[in-house]
Amino acid sequence: MEDKQGSGDVVHSGISVRAAEIVVAVILLGLGGLVVYDSVRLGFRWVGDGPEAGYFPFYIGLFICIASLITLGQVLFGKTRGDHQVFVAWEQLKLVLSVLVPAAFFVLGIQLVGIYLAAAAYIAFFMVWLGKYNWIKSVLLGIAVSIVTFMMFEIWFKVPLFKGEFNPLSIIGY
Repeated sequence: MEDKQGSGDVVHSGISVRAAEIVVAVILLGLGGLVVYDSVRLGFRWVGDGPEAGYFPFYIGLFICIASLITLGQVLFGKTRGDHQVFVAWEQLKLVLSVLVPAAFFVLGIQLVGIYLAAAAYIAFFMVWLGKYNWIKSVLLGIAVSIVTFMMFEIWFKVPLFKGEFNPLSIIGY
């Protein structure tokens, strides 16, 4: 499919506006449903001494579900469906994912080996991959940034940051 964008560029294919709206509506419906479900588990009624713990989250989740269903209905049954409009071209999506996927691995890395080692790897990876820097320089700079951050938080400010499930810093007593 070919679509003219406002900048004068021709976009050949990508994810349609309709598909993006459906995916977002379904995700928000699921999240709203999860909030409603957990609010019912906590208690969502108004009792003699005031609202139970899930009272306000229940209604917020309910409103999210209703809005998601309305959006889904409009997209599926509305007159202007956006079938031929491109929401994001494949090349643009690849650029976004080239940052988003490594960021997701960074978050996972923080959980496993802590923020210092994960940050060193993340910085080095981006310098080599996107910045096209020498890998030795990248690794050294990633390690240097993590060491400075470690010294600043752990030693000077006495504020421990998360060291991960496997805590690689346990070998030096932290």
